[in-house]
Amino acid sequence: MIQLLPDHIANQIAAGEVVQRPASALKELLENAVDAGATAIAIVLADAGRTLLQVVDNGCGMNGADARMAFERHATSKIRRLDDLNAITTFGFRGEALASIAAVADVTVKTRRREDELGVQLIISASEVTAQEPAACSAGTSIAVRNLFFNVPARRKFLKSDSVELKNLVTEMQRVALCHPEVSFTMQHNGANLYSLPAANLRQRIVALMGKDINQRLITVQVDTSVVRIKGFIGKPEGAKRTASEQFFFVNNRFFKSAYFQKAIFNAYQQLLPEKAFPAFFIYFELPPDRIDVNIHPAKIEVKFAEEQIIFQMLHAAVREALGKFAIAPSIDFDTEGAPAIPAVSKNTPATLPFTRLDPSFNPFDEETVPGRTPGRSPSTPLKGWEKLYAGLSHSKQFDALPEEKIPEQLSAGNFAAGRSICLLKGKYILTPVKSGCLIIDCRRAQQRILYERFLQNLTHPLQETQQEIFPQTVTLSPVDYALLESVLDDLTQTGYDIRPFGNNTVVVNGQPASFPAMDAPQLLEELLHTLHENAADLKTQRREKLALSLAKAAAGTSGEPPNMLEAQALVDNLFACKEPALSPEGKPTLQIIAMEEIDKRFLK
Repeated sequence: MIQLLPDHIANQIAAGEVVQRPASALKELLENAVDAGATAIAIVLADAGRTLLQVVDNGCGMNGADARMAFERHATSKIRRLDDLNAITTFGFRGEALASIAAVADVTVKTRRREDELGVQLIISASEVTAQEPAACSAGTSIAVRNLFFNVPARRKFLKSDSVELKNLVTEMQRVALCHPEVSFTMQHNGANLYSLPAANLRQRIVALMGKDINQRLITVQVDTSVVRIKGFIGKPEGAKRTASEQFFFVNNRFFKSAYFQKAIFNAYQQLLPEKAFPAFFIYFELPPDRIDVNIHPAKIEVKFAEEQIIFQMLHAAVREALGKFAIAPSIDFDTEGAPAIPAVSKNTPATLPFTRLDPSFNPFDEETVPGRTPGRSPSTPLKGWEKLYAGLSHSKQFDALPEEKIPEQLSAGNFAAGRSICLLKGKYILTPVKSGCLIIDCRRAQQRILYERFLQNLTHPLQETQQEIFPQTVTLSPVDYALLESVLDDLTQTGYDIRPFGNNTVVVNGQPASFPAMDAPQLLEELLHTLHENAADLKTQRREKLALSLAKAAAGTSGEPPNMLEAQALVDNLFACKEPALSPEGKPTLQIIAMEEIDKRFLK
């Protein structure tokens, strides 16, 4: 009944853990190239890795026997005995990656050692070696992965859109490139150059990957103890972004994820960041390899630390110190202008206790005992007329009742009373009384619904006018973001935006819709691209709807200050003029009614 699995089936099962998408295969190939001692690595992609994923390095190369053995399961040059697992200093060590990749793709390998005159070419398809022959090639190794998941159609079907998969590929390249700034990297996609990174120091590598704008926002972090050495950079609070795309942890030059250490950094930024903002950080830990365990996750992105709590405190203190050193952490700034000079006191001057004269008969409420005091109210005198302070307040912020046909179906007819008032709660919610209780409107979601229907209308019937900027703003994007934005520029023009390519992954914002308040271009594009990436898979089938959603979330996310009373009134009027006022563009409720019965229950306890 029990039998050993054939190798090709075992390899496909392993591939399910190791190779989940093109980015997974790229990660393994890049790590092997670095471990081979490469100083230059080239990445060539076609169709976001579906058609072609090739990595070329100038590392040590392999002979024919090693090249063949490298694609066998559990074949590795990193581990010889059990003790080696406690002293891992390289990326790969399990020996499953190449075998897993070859099980679900067509693989061509060309490799040559520097001391050999002739290299070897190996062709593998679905774990089967179809050809092995001598070949003329450069020193190093070239591995080309074609038709990924050709024999696993279910896995290929569930791949995301090209823009999403390309973003994942770039992320994996960044993680390796940030570990080894001394190695040069190039990256091409469908014949276009995405990155060309020369060998550099760490700060230069960060700027080359994340854009020149980040250079002015980096703060150095450095701490050296007997437990761990921490170095790297953090970002200034004002440069925090909507996404966590600029957050990286490395231990002994290996990328890893840690929500625990992330919390240490967030705690250090306490009260310095806007709501839902993520600070940039590039943190490198160095400690003995026997004090960590990197073998707890198949993808090796989780690491267990022996002194985790101690490192947490050290990281928090290091980040807090860096923020304080650059005068970014909150501090008390006293105004000393005109203040009397404090005389210098020598250390031999005797200290004297301060003396305060007290008058036990003083009564602050007795005007007879306080010379020159204006007669006032004594504690026993009741305060009268206080209710006049609130007279008319409930009718001071009013607007006309909405027509019944504009009220959502969820609300009973006649629920709105004429002469009703509104109240703003912390600039986030609008409260107004209705017959059944209290109506609460979420300002952000309401604004998204209003903007969504307007943008969708403009995409269907482009009549939107553009307000030209007096001073056009240029924004530098990552290659992936630039390609995604370029694909929707024509649609953005229909909504009133005038955004044009400016070369070198830079766009210039010449104008914005005339009917909307002008917004900060970098923040607008950041919010827009974030939502576009989330909905990239549906851009082909629901292009207008997803683009309108992305624009609405971006515009609502950059609206700035909370609404005032007049703006809140207009927001309510515009919301109930929408076709679907009760739901946000993402199907979340824009309003809720708290029934009087529920309110009454809270006072019966």
